[in-house]
Amino acid sequence: MDKTIKVGIFLILWIITAWLLYPLIVLDSINMQNAEEYFYRSAIGIVIMIILFGKTVFDLLYPQFGSTKKATLNIVFLVLYAFAITSGVIFMIARMVSVYLSNQDFELPI
Repeated sequence: MDKTIKVGIFLILWIITAWLLYPLIVLDSINMQNAEEYFYRSAIGIVIMIILFGKTVFDLLYPQFGSTKKATLNIVFLVLYAFAITSGVIFMIARMVSVYLSNQDFELPI
């Protein structure tokens, strides 16, 4: 595959992921009618982020060209990218839990 096609597919995948996760980022409270849609959208976005994380770790551990060493700058960028994806996944899961818990009516047993 041509490198520009690979970059284009990668960017389109990130745009789709951002679209899936956007309601979860800007959402303060939800009504229960839309909760199921937001949950599925967020779950699909998180799955895509986990797949991208797996691809990044695979690229980091198993270079595409076995005979040549990876450039140090490439390794640094892949590690930073992996940390960014990991923190994004953790943030999205925490956001899903916090939105869910904020919409629950808890009564303290007395």
